[in-house]
Amino acid sequence: MTARRNLLLVLAALALLGSVAAGCGGSGDGDYGGQHPDYATALAGSPAPLAALHRQADELLPGGRDAFDERIAALQGYPVVANLWASWCVPCRQEFPTLQKLSARYGKQVAFLGVNSQDEDDAAATFLEEAPLSYPSYTDPDGDVGSDLGTTGGLPDTAFYGRDGELCYLKIGAYADLEALEADVRRFALGGECESG
Repeated sequence: MTARRNLLLVLAALALLGSVAAGCGGSGDGDYGGQHPDYATALAGSPAPLAALHRQADELLPGGRDAFDERIAALQGYPVVANLWASWCVPCRQEFPTLQKLSARYGKQVAFLGVNSQDEDDAAATFLEEAPLSYPSYTDPDGDVGSDLGTTGGLPDTAFYGRDGELCYLKIGAYADLEALEADVRRFALGGECESG
């Protein structure tokens, strides 16, 4: 009976691993999330601070929390949308196609940043080859950025900063509906709800 139980456990584990691999992997041709935006065309003519982000597209930048905070400060004058993600996080992967589209659509007005949290650089870099972004991500292996923001440790999370560099809204966890992510970009980054006064 024990041998049969062990066999069933092994089969169940293999089935689970197969479903996780299918959920976490890109498509067979490496084009995760469908066709990617033409970032060069969409973002041509961006203001200098945003163009600097676009030139660092898909880069994993070192420095963790300190480097991230310095970049937020340097981007004053522009609203910022910062997405905390990891390559192993299935909901993060599901949000990427929307972030790709939104960063192409609004990247001349809004600074987009990533924070690769609690992840391995090699795995993150491999995923970014499949799902390219128009902006860089700061590496944060210990989750310090999320801790400072007040997240609960799960991913993804999305932080919205006003033009003054102050955090004004934090969406903890995945968006239930990807249209809601665009609605929040329009509300907090473009709609003035992050403006003080």
